[in-house]
Formats: sequence, C-alpha cells, structure tokens
Amino acid sequence: MNRITDIALWDGEAPRGTSTLEWALDGTDGVITDVRPADAATEASGEFSVIPGLIDTHVHLVGNAGSRPADFLTWPLVTRPEEQTLHGLANAMTALRAGVTTVRDLSADDIQFSMRRAIDDAVVAGPRVLAHGMVSMTAGHGDLFIPPAFPLRKPLADGPDECRKLVRHWARAGADGVKIATSGGVLSVGDKSAWRNYTSAEIDAIVDEAHALGLRVAAHAHTAAGIDAALEHGVDSIEHGTLLSHEQARRIVDAGITVAPTLLINDRIAGGENGVSPEQSAKAAELVEQRDALMRAAADAGVDFVLGTDANGHHVRFGDQMAEVRLMASIFGWTPGRALEAATTRAARAIGRETRVGRLTPGHLADFIVLRGRPWEQIDALDTANIVAVVSRGRVVQGELPARG
Repeated sequence: MNRITDIALWDGEAPRGTSTLEWALDGTDGVITDVRPADAATEASGEFSVIPGLIDTHVHLVGNAGSRPADFLTWPLVTRPEEQTLHGLANAMTALRAGVTTVRDLSADDIQFSMRRAIDDAVVAGPRVLAHGMVSMTAGHGDLFIPPAFPLRKPLADGPDECRKLVRHWARAGADGVKIATSGGVLSVGDKSAWRNYTSAEIDAIVDEAHALGLRVAAHAHTAAGIDAALEHGVDSIEHGTLLSHEQARRIVDAGITVAPTLLINDRIAGGENGVSPEQSAKAAELVEQRDALMRAAADAGVDFVLGTDANGHHVRFGDQMAEVRLMASIFGWTPGRALEAATTRAARAIGRETRVGRLTPGHLADFIVLRGRPWEQIDALDTANIVAVVSRGRVVQGELPARG
C-alpha cells in the first residue's frame, strides 16, 4: 500500500482539508483505495498539496520534440513515421512530467494508436492517451496542411458513403472517437475560418456512424456557422468555439456538451509568434479580436469550458497546460476551484472517463500531482515550477513524494 498523509487535498470538486491518500498498484496501473481525514486533527504539515492529474482534451502529440528548430508544416512531410513516433512519445512524456496525466489526441492515426497501446501495456511510460481519427473532406481544414504537389495525404472522405467508410476505418484501427471540421481553420494553408467544411448530409453520416460504433465526435468550429452545424448534428464536444453567440451558448448548455477554447495557441498565432505566416496571424487576430467578450458571456451563461490546449510542441508546448488553465480563469472570471475543475473532473466527463480519472476518490485511478501551495485558493500556485511530484498509474514519474505532507 502506498500513502501520502497530512497533506492538503483537493479532490476534483472541493477541498477535503488535511487528508491521507492511499493507493495500490494493480498490474500496470494504480488505483486509489482510500481518501480520508488525516489521523491528526491538525493543519497540513509543510507547504504541500495534492490535486488530480490534469486532463488535456485537445492535443496533437506528433510534432518536433527535438532541440533543432523545425518548420511546423514541413516537419511531418520530411520525417519518417518511425521517427515521428519517437517525437510523439517525447512530447507525451514532457506533458506527463508537467502534471498532465491524460491527453486526447484529435488528429490521430496508427502512430498514436500504437503509442497508446504501448503505454497501456507498460512498454514505455506516458500519460493515458485517447486518440481520435480525423474525418476531413478534400480541400477541408484537415487536408490543407498538405501542399498540393506532395503525393502523400491523410485519408479523406467526400460524400456520405465515403464519410461512413472513413469512420468505420478509424473504428477498425482502434480509435476512441473521430474529429471533424465544421468550419475552416487558422494554421491550414490557403484556408479561411469562415469556409464551410462538409454538407449537412455528410456531417449527419459521420455523427450517425460514429455514435453507432460507440465513438465520440469532436467538432473543430471557429465561427457561428460552424458551431451551428456542429450543434444541429449532435456532436459531443466543440473545439475552439471562438465566435460562439449568446444564443449558441444557451444551446450548448442545454445540450450538455463541452467546449475546449484553446486560448493560448490563438493568442500566440495572432501575435505572430513561433514563425507563423502573415496569413495565419491575420486569421487568428480576426478571431481573437471578438473572442474574449463572447467567451466570458458564454462562461457566465454556464457553458462547460474544459482544458483543451491544441498543444503541438510548436505553438503551444507540452507543459503549457497549467498556463492555459490560469488564462482560462482570467478571461472567464472564474474562481480557482472552477478553473481546476475544467482541467480535472469536467475534462474527464468531456472524454467519457469520469468514472476513472479526474478525481481523488476510492476506485479512481491513481493519477495526481503534489504541489507547493494550494491552487484551489490561489490559481497562480498552479505552475510547473511548483511541482513536487507527479504520480501516474500509481508510480512516481517526476520528482519525489514528500516524506510527510
């Protein structure tokens, strides 16, 4: 039995005071067996606290993790899949050491499916990985990352029947879900965020087939029209949601779906950082100009915003997740506790894993962070500089557990 005692604990929903946390190893995993008030009726000794591991619901693991600079768009085209896998694993480990114990990759293929299986089998260490295959149309957001003359393109689908077939392909390959675009994007080349992606019949076929096969559907949507299309067809989450209207906020709340706002990445692209092109910067700036007020109003209306960074190792690095949570708290006017929920319990519900991750309670998996400070009281304490230890699958993967408290 493993134990931390006399430590301030926030369980994913509320502070529990000075507590003892116990967990046991179960094969390749770890399970929380008990969370109880500490034996001594005293304040937590020392300066440490414990919270659940963070959950990033929107990442792209495969990206340059090396020390040599690489162009974001061309690196995947000139790097062999075997090498991309190693970079993806390095990004996954960077996230894990920064307290992100679960990630959902929203543009996955055999690389991420293989990575997930190897991590689950304890062949290599890494966070829990969920992987969604991309269902994109010709000349859609997902397709416009590939130059016209480049011969190798990701799978595409046009027309309802092809859309159903591609969903089935991803299900057969082992995907946890699929991602679609219902608007154009920012980083895709020659794209406009206002462009329509897919017809109503195509979206209906994708969502229907995915749900028939038990797969969740995440919808990339920046514009009001894109958000409308996603809502009309019953997707399970909206990614970005940058220009959501007041009326759409009400519909999102009524539907009970989540929104991952991906704030940092759009701020950085709009600011021209990390070698983005003038076209990319201008597209992001146009969106960000209206974003904050709309999203603050949506948060006030009860929209369930969750942590989703769009981390790719280039514009947002793996390890920037805590900074994203702090920014969410600032823009949405949240209490520190609500901001932490966005990265733990609420994020767990967004990916359909709320019975296993995101909380410190018996029966949940032993993924947690020991920090200096109490981030549910002061959100600035949620900082990688304050990490004392990260536990994933019941094992310490970063730092050292305090001997007491």
